[in-house]
Amino acid sequence: MTATTDRTITGERVPSSPARLSFTPAGSPLGLLDGAWWPRSRDLSREIPALTDVLDARWGRITRVTVNPTHWPVVPRKVPVKGHTVHVGWFAEEQDPNKLILLSYTAGRWDLLVIPPETGAAAAARLMSAAATPGGLHTASALMTREDTTRHAQEELQEEEEWETDGGAASAAEKPAELLTSARGM
Repeated sequence: MTATTDRTITGERVPSSPARLSFTPAGSPLGLLDGAWWPRSRDLSREIPALTDVLDARWGRITRVTVNPTHWPVVPRKVPVKGHTVHVGWFAEEQDPNKLILLSYTAGRWDLLVIPPETGAAAAARLMSAAATPGGLHTASALMTREDTTRHAQEELQEEEEWETDGGAASAAEKPAELLTSARGM
């Protein structure tokens, strides 16, 4: 996906839905991630205000956000939020494409796993829980890879169960017995 930088700032704030977030418990051992964010779209101008509505009250004023532009089609330079402006930066090589970094002048830095908006609710719940594990040693991309592996394994298991339910392996196992019974009757 190619990202573009949007240098315009709109004066009015776009209304957005509440942010979907999970956090490591306060006072827990430090890990590679401080939690997860599941945005509703890939529009940073629309998603950052909802994110800062929650985080400004929790962590102090968020002043800067950095992303890897891999999953964001447009990266605005500034986003107006309630009471201030958030500066947005991007790092293509240096930052994990599945991570968002939040900075506050007064309170520090937080790293959040970004769960793709199109992710199903069950997978998002697993990812949010994994990212909020105290002292977690998995990177954002490692968690996404693990979830993809789990999803593929579940899909294969479901396909196998459907195949057997539709007469796959069970029918094949019954055939020799049927042939044997019909051969004896001859």
